[in-house]
Formats: sequence, C-alpha cells, structure tokens
Amino acid sequence: MNHIGQDTISKNIETASPEASLLDPQKQKTLLRTMNCVGIALHSGEKVSLTLKPAEANTGVIFRRTDIPGSKEIEARWDNVVDTRMCTTIGVEEGVTISTIEHLMSALAGCGVDNVYVDVNGPEVPVMDGSAQPFVFLIECAGLQEQDALRRVIEILKPVRVEIGDKMAELVPSDTFSVSFEIDFESKVVAKQAISVNMVNGTFKKEVARARTFGFMHEVEQLRAAGLGLGGSLDNVVIIEDDKVLNEDGLRYADEFVRHKVLDAVGDLYTSGAVIRGSYKGVRAGHALTNQLLRALFANPSSWRYVESEENDDSDEAGFVTNEAEIVDLAAVSA
Repeated sequence: MNHIGQDTISKNIETASPEASLLDPQKQKTLLRTMNCVGIALHSGEKVSLTLKPAEANTGVIFRRTDIPGSKEIEARWDNVVDTRMCTTIGVEEGVTISTIEHLMSALAGCGVDNVYVDVNGPEVPVMDGSAQPFVFLIECAGLQEQDALRRVIEILKPVRVEIGDKMAELVPSDTFSVSFEIDFESKVVAKQAISVNMVNGTFKKEVARARTFGFMHEVEQLRAAGLGLGGSLDNVVIIEDDKVLNEDGLRYADEFVRHKVLDAVGDLYTSGAVIRGSYKGVRAGHALTNQLLRALFANPSSWRYVESEENDDSDEAGFVTNEAEIVDLAAVSA
C-alpha cells in the first residue's frame, strides 16, 4: 500500500499553492518542509521510502541513494540518463542508479519546484498510483518557498527534431511551454488519441497529473516472466485485456492514455535542468526518443539559449530564430 507521511500532512496542507504556469513565478522555488512517502516499486515490487527535502538555490533536482552509504549524488539531467527501457533511469557511477523518475519529475515541473533533494532507499522511485498526482499532493503538503535567485529558462530558438521509423519528437519555438502528443495502438480501447496541453493556469494539475501509466495484459505477463513489473497491479497501472479496461473504476479521463504520455514527456523534459520555453510534440514517442531529443538540442548551441525568467523577449538574441529545423534521423545514425 502507498502511504504519505500523515504526521506532517495535517499541519502543512494549508500552505499548498495552485500552479499558475510552468514559466512562472520569476523566482526559483524549493520546498518549505521535508516530506516523506512510502510505496511499492513498479518493477522490483519492493517497498520504497522517498523523502523530498528543501535545497539551496541553483541546486536543481538531486537524487540520493540512502541505502548505499558514500554513493554519489545523481543530478536529474539528460546527460545522466543511463537507461530508457520501460522508464527513465539516471546514474553517475556503476551500479548506483535510480529508475522510474519520470512521474516525480513531472510533478516537480508541474508544481514549479526548481531545487530539491530526493532521498530514496532503493534503486527505484515508488510508483504510487501510477500517476503524478500523489507527488503533486506531497509537494502541496510541503508548501513552496521563493529563493533569492531567478529561474533559468531554456528558450528554443529554432526547431529540433529526432525521428526513428514512425516515431518522432520535436521542440519548436513558442512563447509558452506546451506539450502535444499522438499515439496509435491496435487496441480499440486506446486506438488513435491526440492532445495538446498549454501548461498555464493549472492545466498540469487539472488535465495531466492524474493520468496513470497503462499496459496490456500480455505485456504484463512478459514483464513478470523477465523479473520486471513485479509491483504492478490494478492499483497503479491501467491494464487492458481483450479491448477492455480491467480496472473496476475505469478511466480517469476518456483519453487517459495519451494524457499519461504527456505526463511522461513533461517529466523527461525536466531533465533539461530548467524550464523550457517552447512547444514539444511527440508522435508514438517514449522516454528514449525524448532523451535523444534533449541530446540533439544541447548538441546544437544555435537552437537554444538560457534566459532568466524576467528577461525581455524582444532582445537582439531572439534574432537567432529560424524556420529551418535541425532533424536527426536516429535510424540513420545507428545504422
């Protein structure tokens, strides 16, 4: 069973503040108080404890394995991503990794948390209910405090795209941060779904945070045979079998599947190390392609720049914007 530390919830919940925009406020933020939760790891099935702690300005999101004394801190950055099979895994030294970070990262992004220490006593973040909502609740219970430093924003100056087969992910210039996604499954329950979410005025919490991860029964059986997905259940995964949703309560949104893909993308994009001012679009994309997109972005300095969140967008540097996309064909690169 997933459990959030009730000893601190009652006195902290009044400090919760609604999300406005992923590009606001101007100042960096960290947590006001330390918060803890306990849950099941999706793949190992083990009980895991996770603690969120305030961090100084310009710290970023730092994961720490408390079960391995002396292990190095792991910054949640795109270049520390070491595996993208089934989830996003980060690590900076051999044998010390933390996986399934994407839902927590999505909640941190959606709530505007710039700096935080994430202590985990195992190799995997607890899956909770399979969405970002429990982590949003945890953050709201902790409350947020402004810090004496401006938020840094990654402004997209020209389009960058990565492709492999029929899968695609791209970032294009925009005044706001938005995420669009398209999926296409043979299952009649999922089928073709598309959505575009502009991350302002609380849309992350209202339209994205509650969307759960999903899978098909035949995939669940394959994962368990391989020693994975041992913590998965109808309590934390939407399971589909024979074109039916097995969860008794059904879906939280009619298009919950594509909304969860948006949730994953928000979390994976936050490994950029800052808020993104630009529009993301994914077509049949996943953790791997989004990480490859960030690698392609940072490999091309003319495609982006850092700005402080109160900087005037009419500066001369904005002249770098062009209509020419940087396209990387991953199939060709790997061939």
